[in-house]
Amino acid sequence: MTEPGPKRAAVVYNPTRVTAATLRALIEPAAADAGWGETLWYETTMADPGKELTRRAVRAGASMVFAAGGDGTVRSVAEGIRDSGAALALLPLGTANLLARNLYLPVGNVPDAIAIAFTGRTRNIDLGIATLSRVDGTIEEHGFLVMAGMGIDADIMANTNETLKKTVGWLAYVDAGIRVIPNAGPFRIQYQLDDKPVHTAHVSTILFGNCGTLTGGLEMMPDAVVDDGLLDVAVLQPKGTLGWIDIWRKLRWENGFLRRSSIGRQIIRVTSGNASTITYLRSSGITVSLDKPRDVELDGDGFGVISAVRFSADAGALAVRVR
Repeated sequence: MTEPGPKRAAVVYNPTRVTAATLRALIEPAAADAGWGETLWYETTMADPGKELTRRAVRAGASMVFAAGGDGTVRSVAEGIRDSGAALALLPLGTANLLARNLYLPVGNVPDAIAIAFTGRTRNIDLGIATLSRVDGTIEEHGFLVMAGMGIDADIMANTNETLKKTVGWLAYVDAGIRVIPNAGPFRIQYQLDDKPVHTAHVSTILFGNCGTLTGGLEMMPDAVVDDGLLDVAVLQPKGTLGWIDIWRKLRWENGFLRRSSIGRQIIRVTSGNASTITYLRSSGITVSLDKPRDVELDGDGFGVISAVRFSADAGALAVRVR
């Protein structure tokens, strides 16, 4: 009987973020020290940002795939690795690196991230699934890891200058926001949580989260759990400037500082009124129909205009290497 060979890792890397030579100098010695075989290398392109490359890597025998790049690269690799039995290893090199932050993995420290990949443990987490209905009737399915949305957030993503983003990072979103927010207004949706009645609402933004923490430590969905088989939904309905100030207060103060202590949670219960600028929902899936086609974003990347969408959680579909 032939003995199985050593395990092999693959690296799917975005060449605009890092060079193969830089990664080879770090990953190949770590793989050898861990007793792994020769590492496979795949460079992303505009035509293939990672999904099919990852599937090729798994077919070639990789039991772990490094995603070296920003959130878009990580999302694409995750789609390719979904339900394959191989594990995702994160080398966060982008602007936000939100999945790494939500899993408490090192951001910007490549040697530590590599060490965790080879010596850490495997955790199975959910993968968000977005089934997009286009205006022409076509249907597309895409995965997301942290958060998806429609409204002001998606409009900002659709209007972000990619060249500026590469130059100044997250400040490019501020530039887009300055142009988008003055003309933004509420829009009408119909939504239905799994096994629940249909509801109608006017919203400024609606977000669908697999994780809850955004850039800068903002707790958009403080109760979101990455492996509970559920999506958390945040419906934002501010009224004017004061409404947006109230949302900022809630995200920074209530969801952050106060929620960390029992006294703080009591203060939230006492001071919270019946009306809220943010409504939180939770379900294994939600279907949304729009009165007019709108942009949608997945993990901070624009995915074009849709007329309807279903978001769901594929429970435990993604194995990730963590501490």
